[in-house]
Amino acid sequence: MNSPQAEIWERYAAKYTPRRPVNAAGASTWLNWTQYPDHGPDESVLGDLKGKRVLELGSGAGANLAHLATLGAVCTGIDIAPSRAHTAQQTWGNLGEITFATADAVEYLATTTTTFDIVYSIFGAVWFTDPEILFPLVRKRVSDEGIFAFSHPPASPQEYKPGQVIRQWHLAPTRWTDLLTDTGFADAAAEVIDAPEPGKPGTVLVYASAT
Repeated sequence: MNSPQAEIWERYAAKYTPRRPVNAAGASTWLNWTQYPDHGPDESVLGDLKGKRVLELGSGAGANLAHLATLGAVCTGIDIAPSRAHTAQQTWGNLGEITFATADAVEYLATTTTTFDIVYSIFGAVWFTDPEILFPLVRKRVSDEGIFAFSHPPASPQEYKPGQVIRQWHLAPTRWTDLLTDTGFADAAAEVIDAPEPGKPGTVLVYASAT
């Protein structure tokens, strides 16, 4: 993939520090919704995973998705940075039904014919894509019993310069849930997970069911 966005994310990927071999509980795979290690809710937010078809938007080095594969999910991860899919597949490709691909989230969702039971993103593509474009595409690709969930830092003032390539969508929790409801999702909810230490930013976690 050759685009200004892909080039920026490829440079970011080059600075990536691999995740610790094990977490505080001694596990070699785990899912973390927040920016802090060993903090916040786990994969139970997504419900039962065994046999479910899962898509991660912005899968990065693949560690979160790999954990879901160990729990029996059929996993697909996409990331716009070309090196990410290669690294993720090399690291986690032996963990069961898991595949990584290089793709822009909007383009992938607009062209795939696969229906997913779970679509999620952790500080990933949802945070960097216009929700009025992305959310209808996600809704079309989520099964009627499916779940859509994502996390990102709390909203903060942003200034955007003309021609700026990367934009973060810093929306208030209620704005996220309104957009999800307007797109046809049901039971949309959002919460702010407090940081483990006072004075540090928390994490917004948003989730909705398809029907």
